Amino acid sequence: MSVNINRRTFLTGTAAAAASFALAACGGSNTSSSAAGSSAGSASEAGSSAQASYKLVTPGKLTIAAELGFAPFEYIDEGSTDPVGFDVDLIKAVAQKMGLEAEYLPNQAFDTLVPLIKQGGKADVAIAGITITDDRKEEVDFTDPYLDSNQGLIVKADSAETQESLNDASKKVACQAGTTGEEWIKENIPDCTVVPLADVTASLEGVTTGLYDAFVIDLPVASNMISQSFKDLKVALEIPTGEQYGIIVSKDNPELTKALNEALAAVKEDGTQDEIETKWFGSVISQ
Repeated sequence: MSVNINRRTFLTGTAAAAASFALAACGGSNTSSSAAGSSAGSASEAGSSAQASYKLVTPGKLTIAAELGFAPFEYIDEGSTDPVGFDVDLIKAVAQKMGLEAEYLPNQAFDTLVPLIKQGGKADVAIAGITITDDRKEEVDFTDPYLDSNQGLIVKADSAETQESLNDASKKVACQAGTTGEEWIKENIPDCTVVPLADVTASLEGVTTGLYDAFVIDLPVASNMISQSFKDLKVALEIPTGEQYGIIVSKDNPELTKALNEALAAVKEDGTQDEIETKWFGSVISQ
């Protein structure tokens, strides 16, 4: 993601204060204009007429898979069961443009999203700060990118650790399993001990307690979580990976990818995405 907060970790200021990352329809029945007609908001005629050409798990609904511990992109506030975040608002706006109701599955592990989308049958899309990569594109389709991002190397605020000093087998560097952060560690700090984890918060707490020497995660998330909840940590290195986030869809559902791209373009053109970015990041960060 260049969140050109110049890509994937932050318990948003608004997230932390306002709070404290799947699957293509495959096997689902074809939607019809009558099935989608009950959804809130107005979809364009083109969007409505296209619905019969793509498959949905549940007619009239866009079923979404995500890893829901990736604030401010998607997370669940304490005491709630409903996901919130930048990706959540964006996919709801996209679904509305398509004349559909957005519906989330329960929380999924991030490294299961691509396999779930490829397998199909449980959700139509996955959105969770998912970087578009060539390897993932062999398994699933991506929409056009909707946000840029970079990675961040996180250490204790009083630490003198650098990329060079961490390149040692005695050093433990955490990351989310299956992410581009894990790939970066293996390529750029090859001699360290990589510790793939499922939970972002647990990873940051591990750096705080000294269990891990560092953590690599998407810069927007890192910046927010440090400012809101982990003030004893710092971004030691901003890693310019030039990543881009996309929504993943089954290769068996190309018309859905096309419809999503049209809706993403409409959400950007009418200013809706700018409003969502300002809400979660404090300003418009996409180009």
